Amino acid sequence: MKFSLLKAICVVALCLFLGQKATAQDYRKLTIDDFQGAPHSAGDGVIAYTNCSIDFRYEATRQRGYYQLNFHIRLLMNRNRSWMDKSKVTSPEMLSEILRHEQGHYFIAYMEQQELLRAVSQTIFQADYQYVAQEIFNRIDAKYKQLNTDYDTDTQHMVNREQQNSWNAYFQKRMAYMPSGS
Repeated sequence: MKFSLLKAICVVALCLFLGQKATAQDYRKLTIDDFQGAPHSAGDGVIAYTNCSIDFRYEATRQRGYYQLNFHIRLLMNRNRSWMDKSKVTSPEMLSEILRHEQGHYFIAYMEQQELLRAVSQTIFQADYQYVAQEIFNRIDAKYKQLNTDYDTDTQHMVNREQQNSWNAYFQKRMAYMPSGS
């Protein structure tokens, strides 16, 4: 009897986990066309800025004492808020380095999106689903905001080539373990 009850609980739990649905889009490589915003000259030596955001939405349906949430978690590359001071780009090699650095910011946002997708798909939502979903988002968003800050601090906005190469290797390693066809 205990085995049958345990088996039934496992089946119900599996159904709950599989019941959460989430949609997202694939990762992509940035190009110079992604930087349509007006350059900011704050005198800090920054040549480019990548503005990404996560659109985190869901619909909830009550089902037998729990809530099934259908998530839409989109990574947005805000082209009109992202900018590059093209007058300071002096060679194709420099453009390539700038795009590689800015790709790092985009990849950090992509990692955030992927972690959100994993977290919500592994959560059983009860009546407090709004609070729980927001807490998941806030916790993961804070983690990746800090990672973004650390990235620019460590690389000195790509000026520190040794640190930039270290971060590039980190991103490449992380990308190898990302799910394909999100």
